[in-house]
Amino acid sequence: MYDKTVRRRRAVLGLLVACSLILLTAYFGESAGSPLHSVQRGFLEVVSPIQDGASRALKPVRDLFGWFGDTMDAKDERDELREQLEEARAEAIANAAAAREVQELQKLLGLDRALGLDEMSPVSARVITRSPTLWYSQVTINKGSSDGLAVDQPAINGDGLVGTVTSVSGSSAIVTLITDHTSGVSAKVAETGVEGIVQPAVGKPDDLLLEFIRRGDRIEKGQKVITAGSRSSRYESLFPPGIPVGQVTKVDDTELDVYQRVHVRPFAQLRRLDVVQVLTAPHGGAT
Repeated sequence: MYDKTVRRRRAVLGLLVACSLILLTAYFGESAGSPLHSVQRGFLEVVSPIQDGASRALKPVRDLFGWFGDTMDAKDERDELREQLEEARAEAIANAAAAREVQELQKLLGLDRALGLDEMSPVSARVITRSPTLWYSQVTINKGSSDGLAVDQPAINGDGLVGTVTSVSGSSAIVTLITDHTSGVSAKVAETGVEGIVQPAVGKPDDLLLEFIRRGDRIEKGQKVITAGSRSSRYESLFPPGIPVGQVTKVDDTELDVYQRVHVRPFAQLRRLDVVQVLTAPHGGAT
């Protein structure tokens, strides 16, 4: 019984294989208009609407997966572009800062040569912090006693006078600016030689006052104020002569006062200091 069943199955299998071979041979040997091709076309006509419907039904799913894929690609591209932008921005800032520093050092070199300040052993330093007040009356620099700095040494930048060193540690120092209320500078008008004391105007960080100028002394707007380099009864000069301080912007002349009130705008932009130079050796201009 078992042998008969096996033989029957083998016969059926052989018959199916033979039919398949016959159909394939007939298909490839028939022309396009043969019955077999007609059967194929009929099959495709029946199946095509089903495929089309399935394709339309699955389109939102495909679109959703495509949207996710595009979104992920866009986010990756956005993050990459953002990173490139940050790198470019940081590089631009660094280049701009370096360019400003080079420009400032060039101006300092010119001022040193013009006034013979090389003899005072100048030490260049970067500003690392500013006092947290509106007027920035003090700045901290990255040089200290190990670099030859000491209290009362004058500080300048490429535009002119900045202030004096008032506190020193091994690797840093504090410079009190000429706009601080404790500051006083023996100064004179470059064009006339009229001398006075430069002090800050109260509550006006960009306004200095050239005090103790008598009403008979002719002072005009636009004239330049420089350090006098001399001692007075009020202040002992810590600065060599001739350092630019500022420019006269206005003169208040009242008949009720024996002195004129001369307003001076500092040459140095004290709220934008990046580099300063401390003159570490004594000067010979005091008398």
